[in-house]
This record gives sequence, C-alpha cells and structure tokens, in this order.
Amino acid sequence: MCGKRSKCSFSRLEVILIVCLVLMIAVTVVLLVLHFLTKESNDPSEVTANYLLGVGRADCTGPVAEVPLMGYANPEQVGSGLLMRLYSRAFIVADLDDSRRVVFVSADIGMVSQRLRLEVLKKLKSKYGELYRQDNIILSGTHTHSGPGGYFQYTLFWITSKGLIRPSLNAIVNGIVKSIDIAHQNMKRGRLFINRGTVENSQINRSPFSYLENPASERSRYSSNTDKEMVMLKMVDENGQELGLISWFAVHPVSMNNTNHLVNSDNVGYASYLFEQEKNKGMLPGEGSFVAAFASSNLGDVSPNTKGPFCINTGESCNNPHSTCPVGGAKMCMAMGPGNDMFDSTRIIGQNIYLKAKDLYEKAYQEVTGPLSSAHQWVNMSDVSVELNATHTVKTCKPALGHSFAAGTIDGVGAFNFTQGSVEGNPFWDEIRDQLLGEPSNETKACHKPKPILFSTGEMTRPHPWHPDIVDVQIAAIGSLAIIAVPGEFTTMSGRRLREAVKREFDSHGTPRMDVVIAGLCNVYTHYITTYEEYQVQRYEAASTIYGPHTLSAYIQLYRGLARAIATNTVQDLPRGPEPPVFNIGNMTLLPPLTADRMPVNKTFGDVLQEVRQQYRAREVAEVTFVGANPRNSAENATEHNFLTVERYTSTSDSWHVVWNDASWDTRFYWTKGSFGQSNVTIEWHIPRDTEPGVYRIRYFGHYKKKLSNNRAVFIPFEGTSSVFEITTL
Repeated sequence: MCGKRSKCSFSRLEVILIVCLVLMIAVTVVLLVLHFLTKESNDPSEVTANYLLGVGRADCTGPVAEVPLMGYANPEQVGSGLLMRLYSRAFIVADLDDSRRVVFVSADIGMVSQRLRLEVLKKLKSKYGELYRQDNIILSGTHTHSGPGGYFQYTLFWITSKGLIRPSLNAIVNGIVKSIDIAHQNMKRGRLFINRGTVENSQINRSPFSYLENPASERSRYSSNTDKEMVMLKMVDENGQELGLISWFAVHPVSMNNTNHLVNSDNVGYASYLFEQEKNKGMLPGEGSFVAAFASSNLGDVSPNTKGPFCINTGESCNNPHSTCPVGGAKMCMAMGPGNDMFDSTRIIGQNIYLKAKDLYEKAYQEVTGPLSSAHQWVNMSDVSVELNATHTVKTCKPALGHSFAAGTIDGVGAFNFTQGSVEGNPFWDEIRDQLLGEPSNETKACHKPKPILFSTGEMTRPHPWHPDIVDVQIAAIGSLAIIAVPGEFTTMSGRRLREAVKREFDSHGTPRMDVVIAGLCNVYTHYITTYEEYQVQRYEAASTIYGPHTLSAYIQLYRGLARAIATNTVQDLPRGPEPPVFNIGNMTLLPPLTADRMPVNKTFGDVLQEVRQQYRAREVAEVTFVGANPRNSAENATEHNFLTVERYTSTSDSWHVVWNDASWDTRFYWTKGSFGQSNVTIEWHIPRDTEPGVYRIRYFGHYKKKLSNNRAVFIPFEGTSSVFEITTL
C-alpha cells in the first residue's frame, strides 16, 4: 500500500473497514458505560442509598386571635387573623442498619422554648421509648415574629405574652410531634446532597457600628458584614424521588413589622410555601409529600429591611451609632424593606431566598456520606469558667438585660426614651427598677460591665425565675455535615467564630473537611450572643447578651468539646449536665376568657354582612364580610380547622372545587371583635395574575361558643358562603 510516495494511501475497502472498527469500538464503550450506570442505579447495596430518610410536615398554628404575637415584645401586637398557616417540618436521618438516628425540626415559631422542648421530648418518649432523645433531636425555630406566643415557663416572657397559654403551647407541641410521627412512618432508603451559594439583595447588618468594633484583620477576611451564604441539604430516595430539603440562611423574618396582626411565617415561610407548591403540584398549601424547610442561622444582627433605617417623620437616614432621629429620637428610626408595604417586602425577600434555594437544589451534586453522631449537654450558663489562654480565665454571669434592650432595633423600636448604645444607666429608670424589682447586686454589675443593667433577671425569682440558667448545647453530625444547634441569636461575627472553632476542632482530631452550619433558636431561648468587641458598645444585641461579655467564648469552648467528642467517638463520656427545671405554672394567664358568642338581631353565624362584587379581574381583591365568632373557639376546641376556602365551579361535574385555603399566601382572614360578644370576619382573596377565568365563591368556617343552662358550654360549628362571582380576563 505504501510505495515510494511520501505518504500512505488506503483503498476504499480499507477505509470502510477502519470506519466500521471505530464504530464498533464506540458502540462497545457506550454499552459498557450504560451497563455500569444501570448496575449502579439498580443496586441499592452499592451506592444508591446511604441513609434511611423520612420527612414530615404538620400544622402548628394555634390560636390566631387575642394571643400576643411573639417576637417584637409589643403587648399591643395581638393576633386578629391569619395570613399563612404555621408548620413544623421534621427530617429524620438514620443509618441503613437503623443503629443511629438524627432528627432536625424547623418550626414556624419565634423560637423554641425550654418548656416546649421538654414537653415534646416527654411525648416522644411515651410513643417511641429511647429512640428519640434530647441528644439526637434538634428543635429549631424559624424566628417569625408573627406567630402566637405564650409557650414559655420563664417569667420575663410572660410579660408580653400574657402568661402561659395552653392552646398555644399545645398546638406547637402537637404539631412538632405529629411532623416527627409522619417522618417516622415514611422512612425509606435514600441519599443526601449538599450545596451552597450566595444570596444577594436580601439582608443588611442592622448594627454595623457594632460589627466595626471587631478587629480589622478579622473583618478583612470577609467581603460583607453579613453572612450571605445559604447552605442547602437535598434529600431523595434511592430511586431519585424527591423528598425534601433543609436550607440554612441568616436573615431575620421581620419583613412583617410590629404593626402586623395576622399570624404568618414571614419571608422564610413564604420561601417554604413557594418551594412546596412547586414540588407538590396540584395540592393545596400544607398538603403533599415534599417538605421544604428554610431554617434560621446566625441572624442576630441581620435584617431583611434592605432600604435601611430612616426617620419615619422626616425621611432622613438614621444610620448612626444610637439609631436616633433629630426629631422624635429612637422611636422614629425604622428600617424599611424593598417592597411597597410589609406584605410586598415579605414576598420579595421570600422569593429571593426561594430562587437561590431552587438553583442550589437543582445543582446539588456533592453527596453527604458517613456515620451519624450527636452530642448534647445541659450546662449552667450562668457559671461557666472560660480559659481564654494559658494565663487568663474568665466566667459567665447570672442573666441580665441592659438598658439598650428596651430600645429595640431598627426592625422594631422599643418604648419610652431608651436608645441603643447605652453604656450608662438612667437614674430615673434605675430608681423605678430598684423600687419594683430590686437593685442588681454589685457582683452582677461588675460581671456584666460595661452593660448598664436594666433587669437583673438572674436574681429575680418571683413568681418563677425570669431567665434560664440551664441551657442545651448540641451538635448533630450527618456524615460530613455538622449542625450546631445554638440556643439563641448569634450575630454574624459570633457565628463565624463559632463555625471556625468547631471546624478546627474536627480537623485537629482526624475529621477534616466537615461542612459546619449553625441552626439558630434551638431547644431553649437565651436571647443574643455577640462577640466580646461588639458587647463593648452595647447596642440592642449586646444588651440582650444575657450571660455577659464572655458568653461567646463560653459557647465556643462548650461546642469545641462536643465536636471533639464526636470526632474521637467519646460522646458517651460527656457529662450529661444538670437537668432543666419544669415549673408548675398551671393556667397562669392574662388572656381574656372565652365568652359566649352573640349575633346581631335577625342574623345568624355565617350570614353575609357585605357581599362580593359580581365580577373581578386578576390582581383585584375579592372581599366579603360575615357574621363571625371568636377564632379561638376553633383552637380551644382542638380541631384541625380551616377558616376559609376559595372554590371554583366546574360545569362538567356540576361541583365546586377548593383552589385556595387559609394557608395560601393570596388569602387573608381578618377577625374584628365588637361589643357584647359580637364579631365580624372579613376574608380577602388577592386574585393572582394567572388565575383561571371562571365562577368562584368564598366560604368561611368557624365555631361559636354557646352557654348551656347548667353553666356548661359547647362549641358549635357553622359556615358561611358568599355569592358567586366571576373572574374575567384582563
């Protein structure tokens, strides 16, 4: 074939044979690849499953009327309706041999209280024995400021929550337990994937002057004064069916401000709503098997009100160390969200968070593998010795709140003439405190310096202690993921220091490359945790760091110990610590008693007082008002209850079908209390742009309380229905 010419040539037959050979090799390679891929996906024993996984979601809304909302500490902010339902979302991860389990619960509540956690643990023990325990269950609150309060046993929290409110506590306990029950009953073999990314345009640091107190060398390592990173854990079963996700991101759910009276889960709840609606196609909100939790992290100084603080009376900026305005002082300084109102701001921030989570979810390829472990201790946080270095040891303090605690924040201002950044007391308020509550001891004053103490809560014990001494510290490790469950609100830099310390501890004990996340507001509430440097300027977060200037150092020492125990497999050697108390509180509450409901003359419950229009277009608001009854009747009656539905008529089947309910973002349920036991209910449907034209109606469901002759009472269900109305095209 090759003669004396400078190059070889091939005959047509040889070319055909070469091409056929190449094609045969290519086909063989493809078949081999497909063979191994098929084998890989069909052989669960090899790589398709690393864990047993279970997810569950349950309603934990509780009473939506007359109960103070928990978060802003504003006694006038009581519930009077519903925007979105609150849910507990539970995730169980177990080894394939089911030898170890870890449970993470994210609940749409302000924070987890000690009483709440202890009652959940008690119920789980009665159901499952020692399967679910204080060491392997993390209970985390999303930190919505628009959920019912009244589920605390420490006195300070009674003041703005009107005591211990059993219907509120029971709703949350039962919702959490039910969500765990559902997850427990649906365990299946599956896989976990982790991803992380940056969320933009969704947060600001609300105490930037405190943040600047941290060393410049430390701040220079970060591009922002907030943590913009979202960490997302994706769950699928062994066949690739989607189960759910947990997202951790640092932002306060305070897009709904302290003028709001509708129970709702705020921006992170809206993100959950969007993700679950997308994955549970054709289902109503709160229904469907896919569960998406948007959990809290180190959000202490992080606000979603991205326009920043302005004087609401003059419009000028009040971004100064004391957050005060020239006219009106601190009470006029408030931060605004990106929207036209608080509803719009909630939607915008929630959608930003959802879209980033969706992107991370779709691109989550890094698999989480490895053993499960969990470590827990109860610690007396009022008496922890901290070794700062070889020569210096410091201690934490008995709980106390500073003067700037009463000033509130730019997300929700306080009362009277208190301002942030107060490092000196006010003689007027100090005298009132001394007369009513007693003067702080010299020891406590010295321990908390430079904090001027407003309430020495660690020295106040009537009728019960005002703050907890015994606190949970906990870490759960799921393979290469370590979840630090913190009992409060860590600021941005506090969280960074804690994560780095825990990661270094894992690294130094043979467990490198751990992904470390902070889960906020877990297990018991202890307010804020700032850095030592931030503590010195005593803005709101520092004044609310109740165990003194070395609180963060104490937590870092404690969590390093937990990480070390997990890394060295010595968890069993950790001291259990002193168990927290359970106070016999009974029904100590200032909540008004439920009285008999009454209706206007010639009317009955559920009658329409103001009708809908006959016709609407998308993006308009359909509104109807009914003769109502106290919504607390439904919570007191312990019923799983839906207050409203929006229904569409289907002519082919001559029937009505529910298209929205009271968990929907686009519906609003308002209760207006009148006199002599009478009340009205107004239901709004903010008609979405993509609403299908057709015939609709709005229905209302309630219970009224009726007194019987023998001094007993019964709760009687009723309903009301609007006239039909038409949705037309734009």
